Amino acid sequence: MGSDELFHKRKARMAHDLARKRARRASYDRVLIVCEGAKTEPNYLRNLIDFLELNTANVEVDGDSGSSPISVVEHSKKRYNKEKRTGEAFDRVFCVFDKDSHASYTRALDEVEKAKPKNIFKAIISVPCFEYWLLLHYEFTTKPFVVTGAKSACANLIDYLKKYFPAYSKGNTNTYNEIKSQTTQAIDRSKQALKQAQENGRDDPSTLMHELVEYLYHLKD
Repeated sequence: MGSDELFHKRKARMAHDLARKRARRASYDRVLIVCEGAKTEPNYLRNLIDFLELNTANVEVDGDSGSSPISVVEHSKKRYNKEKRTGEAFDRVFCVFDKDSHASYTRALDEVEKAKPKNIFKAIISVPCFEYWLLLHYEFTTKPFVVTGAKSACANLIDYLKKYFPAYSKGNTNTYNEIKSQTTQAIDRSKQALKQAQENGRDDPSTLMHELVEYLYHLKD
């Protein structure tokens, strides 16, 4: 078989695969969510997507970016550009990462702000970490969580969360199902905490997870 024939066969196969992907998708936005954590955040979000009966051909959760904020942003851009080259660009890209003690946090925020095209990329940050969003399902608090001795701010937050959710651990596959009935309260508390943090000129604690969750809740609208 000649090289020209191989090329045309490969091109036809790619076109067929692309058409099949398009046929599987629903009419709403195509969304990429890239997470810093390989398990905790992806497990929560995939369970949320299942609960909302969103088409997984439309909404993809990617936990393969690495554990630093800047690696999340760089991976998001690579994924976006790769899909754009096929003519199937994502409509929205969410970069989910924590502040915690990450050295690249500020640079990652800057990179999202500068990302092109505009209004596609959005940073969904949590300070100090994702578990603050989980805690808001149980109570409203603006108590800062800080480093104490050898324990990180996030480790201290998790200890506090376990007062309400004793079985919680990172990588838990059932976290969303355990707390989904309190999602509305968590959204309201998260908005309140963010407003308070902004008024006080600080970010600890706060989270933007409510923005992502509300977006997914209304994706089919």
